[in-house]
Amino acid sequence: MALSTKPARPVSPNLPQPEPVFEGPPAAAGSAWRTALKQAVRDPAELCRLLELPATLLPAARRAAQQFGLFVPRAFLARMRKADLADPLLRQVLPLDDELRAAPGFTADPVGDAPAERAPGLLQKYSSRALLITTGACAVHCRYCFRRHYPYSAAPHSLAEWLPALDAIAADPTIDEVILSGGDPLTVVDDVLEPLVRRLEAIPHLRTLRIHTRLPIFIPERVCDSLLAWFSAAGSRLTPICVVHANHAAELDDDVAAACDRLRRAGVVLLNQAVLLRGVNDSVAALDELSRRLVALGVMPYYLHQLDRVAGAAHFEVPEAAGLRLVAALRERLPGYAVPRYVREQSGAPYKVPLID
Repeated sequence: MALSTKPARPVSPNLPQPEPVFEGPPAAAGSAWRTALKQAVRDPAELCRLLELPATLLPAARRAAQQFGLFVPRAFLARMRKADLADPLLRQVLPLDDELRAAPGFTADPVGDAPAERAPGLLQKYSSRALLITTGACAVHCRYCFRRHYPYSAAPHSLAEWLPALDAIAADPTIDEVILSGGDPLTVVDDVLEPLVRRLEAIPHLRTLRIHTRLPIFIPERVCDSLLAWFSAAGSRLTPICVVHANHAAELDDDVAAACDRLRRAGVVLLNQAVLLRGVNDSVAALDELSRRLVALGVMPYYLHQLDRVAGAAHFEVPEAAGLRLVAALRERLPGYAVPRYVREQSGAPYKVPLID
């Protein structure tokens, strides 16, 4: 089955595409997640109507969405409180005029993706591991996305286009882990992902396959039989790790819990990375509840990222000193395994820079 990434409406070619478009007949099983993607909300007016938000938000939301489109699944909207502009889930997806204001130190490539490119779609910033940009499509457009300006139009979109990257990985025996990222790799259909993973399995020095995704959080139906089949099969040769991204406990409803359970039963190691965001999770109570809920779901809190300083996201930044106080308070409340590592990604650094020992 072929995959293209046509936008639902015109956007800049340097922005993530709003949705994947599938060509050919839909699969009889495991297609609910595709329907959820296709039915996602893209219009700020519809967002305001569904959540009973004031119409006065619309002009700003439309201006911001012209630069970086609105895209949010309806099931995620259902977890939000209506008529509440302070809802922590809404704040992650609502376009605001704040995104259009330039801020000192906030750039289009805050984490140094461009200088880390070794082949089209292949990034290597750290020793022993490399990252494949598999797609520009996502399950949601997070307003703080550090790749909101990434040139996805130039990235590979098929197995044939990934071959130079695969050849580069195969030629470098120091690489033992490959990370599938994007965009969100799980917006790509399994008929495309499985042969890519098979090619990675055939590289003898690889030991670990890691996937960074928000699909189990935003569209838990994505954890379907066909995904589990190739991901768990990869575990016979490569250690399968899935890093999800939840910032607030309200994101983790019963459907998400069931998706996580399916992944764990398939032998997949589950980790979470969160971003410290003003008005979303910048309190001890919110971070404490998030960690406890993750542990209950069998997902280990992995990283708490200081905000990547991407242009358009300055209004989300929490001062580092405040973050240090929050993490110190978490250490007093939680066992060590439940406290995420507080880090910053710094362009050119050989690892994620820890902000607290």
